[in-house]
Amino acid sequence: MSIELGILGSGNMAEAIARGVIGSKVLSPDQILAADPSPQRRSLFSEQLGMRTTEDNREVARQARMLLLSVKPQQMKDVLGSIGPVLRPDALIISIAAGVSTQFIETNLGAGKNWRVIRTMPNTPMLVGEGMVALARGRHASEADAGEARRLFEAAAEVIDLSEDKLDAVTAMSGSGPAYFFYLVEQMIRAGNELGLAPEESRQLAIKTCVGAAKMLADSAEAPEVLRRKVTSPGGTTHAAISHLEQNQVGDRIVEALKAAAKRSRELGS
Repeated sequence: MSIELGILGSGNMAEAIARGVIGSKVLSPDQILAADPSPQRRSLFSEQLGMRTTEDNREVARQARMLLLSVKPQQMKDVLGSIGPVLRPDALIISIAAGVSTQFIETNLGAGKNWRVIRTMPNTPMLVGEGMVALARGRHASEADAGEARRLFEAAAEVIDLSEDKLDAVTAMSGSGPAYFFYLVEQMIRAGNELGLAPEESRQLAIKTCVGAAKMLADSAEAPEVLRRKVTSPGGTTHAAISHLEQNQVGDRIVEALKAAAKRSRELGS
């Protein structure tokens, strides 16, 4: 059977995409070939997902009709240089690497071909079928190409189409976003412990509170600030906490943190 999807770099995001694609029957395991230098990652893909694996990126590039680039941004130039001479000229190239532009990929694949490149930014909640993916077309990619890429991600994520100049902001917001959420939960658990709750009690209270609040936000037509005000009675306990955050300009620090992430995304692509 022909290789419909080749994967270069079999990390967590590639695993999430592969699980979604296989679980939704968009592709079967024997239509996917994954490459990774780690024997442990290759074993996971072959044993748990039933896919064929290799440590040779070039073997994948020679065969795959669609190629998922999920290597680290710092490794991208070397990887592209090695696969360019053997990559199928009709391959659709889909990148999930932070900060790496479609033009960078086209240039470093070389050979003067009009490579069809789709740049995306997914996030790790794809592992539980709740991902968010932004997608941008390179200059030679068609709407049909974008549709093929979209089909891979929609198995485990909601997908939006954006212009490429917005992808660094997306990286800062939703690509890195789960880490900000986990950091908040960490601090809530820590505070619970310091207030006298047992660790397991703090964990249960923090996680369920955040899950419930996220569902309220997702199901409501109201803006987050409106929902926040509904919980914040003047002079009450929530008001005391929010006032403390505002006095310490925590909101401004959060915005600055996301801007730092976007700046780093741009640096990774330069």
